Amino acid sequence: MIRVLVVEDDPVAADAHQMYVERVAGFTVAAVAHTRAEAVRVLERTPVDLLLLDLYLPDGHGLGLLRSLRAAGHGADVIAVTSARDLAVVREGVSLGVVQYVLKPFTYPTLRDRLMRYAEFRGAAGEASGQEEVDRALGALRVTGPAALPKGLSGPTLEAVTRVLRESAEGVTAAAAGERLGISRITARRYLEHLVTVGSAARRPHYGQVGRPELHYRWLASGR
Repeated sequence: MIRVLVVEDDPVAADAHQMYVERVAGFTVAAVAHTRAEAVRVLERTPVDLLLLDLYLPDGHGLGLLRSLRAAGHGADVIAVTSARDLAVVREGVSLGVVQYVLKPFTYPTLRDRLMRYAEFRGAAGEASGQEEVDRALGALRVTGPAALPKGLSGPTLEAVTRVLRESAEGVTAAAAGERLGISRITARRYLEHLVTVGSAARRPHYGQVGRPELHYRWLASGR
């Protein structure tokens, strides 16, 4: 079994990530940490093969944690789970042992694909017979197609809904999001519900003076 430490500051997202990992054969969650300091304490007493690491933690950047682990001689591999899109950060992460980089929001199939590729890469053993075998082992980590989304959802629309949600400090309803994007309320709600499902957003009912309550959606700080 590949032992995984989930490092994620938001409890809702952490629970989702743990659930996703546990659904993939050959993987088990050894522990969950919500801060950099907690992750260090876990690693001091718990054997871990892989970190599922959020880069934005309340007490420091995830790459800072990774630098300190490497300095201490810890060799666990890392899959970064974040919304950070700075390619300089991606390059630094690769130099520190980040083997995969998963952007939020993501679906279970996306993470499952990355974990299965990692398991294939990790399972390569022995001496390579030549360049082709080395290339094949490294190629296990490469993603050859776009990440899968639930049927009926598109990447560009998901990005647009995500942008609206992140820019709405007080939260947004499906009707308001749809109006801003020129899509129907029902369509906007499907995307907002998807963001809730993957742990990037939360919903709460808003009670007005009359009628049924409206659902307000809010971007979670951990999804930044």
